[in-house]
Amino acid sequence: MTTRLQNYVNGEFVDAKSGRFSDVIDPCTGEAYLQAPVSGAEDVDQAYAAAAAAFESWSRTTPGERANLLLKVADAIEARAGELNEAECRNTGKPPARMAEDETPVAADHFRFFAGAARTLEGPTAGEFLADHTSVIRHEPIGVVGQVTPWNYPMMMAVWKIAPALAAGNTVVLKPSDTTPVSTVKLAEIIGEVLPRGVFNVVVGDRETGALVVGHPAAQMVAITGSVGAGMAVAKTAAEDLKRVHLELGGKAPVVVFDDVKDLKAAAESIATAGLYNAGQDCTAACRVLVHEDVHDEFAAALAEAAANTRTGDLSDTEALYGPLNNAVQLERVAGFFDRLPGHAKVLTGGHRIGDRGYFFAPTVVDGLQQDDEMVQNEVFGPVITIQTFTDEADAVAKANGVKYGLSGSVWTSDHGRAMRMSKRLDFGVVWVNTHIPFVSEMPHGGFKHSGYGKDLSVFGLHDYLRVKHVMHYIGE
Repeated sequence: MTTRLQNYVNGEFVDAKSGRFSDVIDPCTGEAYLQAPVSGAEDVDQAYAAAAAAFESWSRTTPGERANLLLKVADAIEARAGELNEAECRNTGKPPARMAEDETPVAADHFRFFAGAARTLEGPTAGEFLADHTSVIRHEPIGVVGQVTPWNYPMMMAVWKIAPALAAGNTVVLKPSDTTPVSTVKLAEIIGEVLPRGVFNVVVGDRETGALVVGHPAAQMVAITGSVGAGMAVAKTAAEDLKRVHLELGGKAPVVVFDDVKDLKAAAESIATAGLYNAGQDCTAACRVLVHEDVHDEFAAALAEAAANTRTGDLSDTEALYGPLNNAVQLERVAGFFDRLPGHAKVLTGGHRIGDRGYFFAPTVVDGLQQDDEMVQNEVFGPVITIQTFTDEADAVAKANGVKYGLSGSVWTSDHGRAMRMSKRLDFGVVWVNTHIPFVSEMPHGGFKHSGYGKDLSVFGLHDYLRVKHVMHYIGE
């Protein structure tokens, strides 16, 4: 092991002043392959000082100037896609084909979208709402933004945070997950070749480092993608200083399958892919199926077959849909659900670790679950899909909404009116109809309830990183 990562602060790669390091593990092997700094208070202070100094000039750039630079970042991501893919796949175990097709091109597109969105902000028309006074609305950057990103989509979630914050005119201090910092550091190298010094900074470290980033007095806003517990801790810390907060947290997506679906087998295959993609380590994963009791047997058999036919494997397996779980703790957590599985539940396929090297878990379908079961109520965050039955629309809505999460869900039906009714009644920030999990830059993503608040992507995501100021001019004589 000869490689050590560095922080990226004020346009330079620097060693952490803390002098501490942790191992970065290859999840396909379970072995360390490099080291990452565990940044301390002095390192975080240094990053925030750089971001605060850069904000003065960056916030005064025009939307067009920022857009031109973000477009160059997008071009650079495409030009160096191979480097990003290699960094991300080695660090996460993602299949290279999935990374190259589904993530890196989309990351470039997100930067291009927010480059355009920065130049097309809309708001109330200026006018005289009081005699002899003209009112104008200004959209202004918030300031320095502290961001914390997760390990399930390290590069993509970083882009979701970075692009709108920079497009709005803010500067950033970002802390990636301690298990997956590699692609974020590579992204800093790419972004740093385009943007002015101090505009974007990365400090690598553990939970303590993340707490320092969130609680730092220089941060006017903090944004996190992570667990519900982490989000609550961030909100509590931010409240002490009245920082603005953007939280994208967990999910427990219901997949409501009605008895009028024309091709149950095709639906089952699509749902299996949406539930098992990225080893199910996706807060929007199609993890919780609710199927009409009249078609339960046929659908459950089709879903189990589709899951059983899904491959997991290491980076050399070109047929694998997904790779390993991210880390040993997550493997233990997923396995624990099966140690505690109630007697009325039935594992139709999977339910076990694969091999003894790395963190691979079999594609899994569990039937016969009840609404109060742990596996229904809590995020498994693994390649596990559960099945419940329902009797009618009201029962489906009650069970779908009967969890603490509110991020996403889907409805599968050939009845347009039913699809419209269900999408209205489902208490989730994103609802798909006859599909599950597609994202586009132009549409918002974000949840309700314990799934957090604030939107990623779209103009709504841009507005989350802006503040609104009313300016009133007296124009009377």
